[in-house]
Amino acid sequence: MTLLLWAAAPYAAIALLVFGTVWRYRHDKFGWTSRSTQLHESRMLKVASPLFHFGLFMVLGGHILGLLVPKAVTAWFGISDENYHLVSLGMGTLAGLAAVGGLGLLLYRRLRNPAVRKTTSTSDKFTYAVLLAGMLAGLATTVIDNGIGGGYDYRETIGPWVRGILTFDPHPELMADAPFGYQLHTVLGQLLFALWPFSRLVHAFSAPVQYLMRPYVVYRRRVPDRVGSRPPRRGWE
Repeated sequence: MTLLLWAAAPYAAIALLVFGTVWRYRHDKFGWTSRSTQLHESRMLKVASPLFHFGLFMVLGGHILGLLVPKAVTAWFGISDENYHLVSLGMGTLAGLAAVGGLGLLLYRRLRNPAVRKTTSTSDKFTYAVLLAGMLAGLATTVIDNGIGGGYDYRETIGPWVRGILTFDPHPELMADAPFGYQLHTVLGQLLFALWPFSRLVHAFSAPVQYLMRPYVVYRRRVPDRVGSRPPRRGWE
């Protein structure tokens, strides 16, 4: 079971994520969309969507820093284990609450509004369930294991395990010794990666990042007496 969960399953999830995304792009370009429901109800969406996405970006940043950056690197920059733990606990809790709160509002909107509820497919429901369960498990590990429980140094076990998976040098025994909450969060994360290409989450790979670097659009007011000597025509002419 250890080899299955912490050595075989991660590579299966990565394979489904990569090749499933390629397959989806080649065979379902017209279905590559978030299936926006903004026209049905946008007031709650204006609050819930930014809250969820900004919280999720903070969560992803925390995972990258905590799992991909070795402990020796932060120590080299003079960051003590105590300070790292305090920042991780504070920022992780804030990011987790924002992401879970935003997702909760999105799900409430989807359930409350009949028009939005009708656009929810079976795959959407399953994906939302896995996403919410994974985020709640991650928030629980942050608050309970790292906060109330006094802290667990995941950079000694889970971090090296993740880096070993990515460098094709897996060490499943590291995850086998991790607390159950971290194991549950990891299993749900692997399941989410496997489902990603076949759900509406695939739209994240086509986010309009270039929109942030677009050139300015200049609007100039048309002054009639500067256009020419000919008077402007009326709209219906």
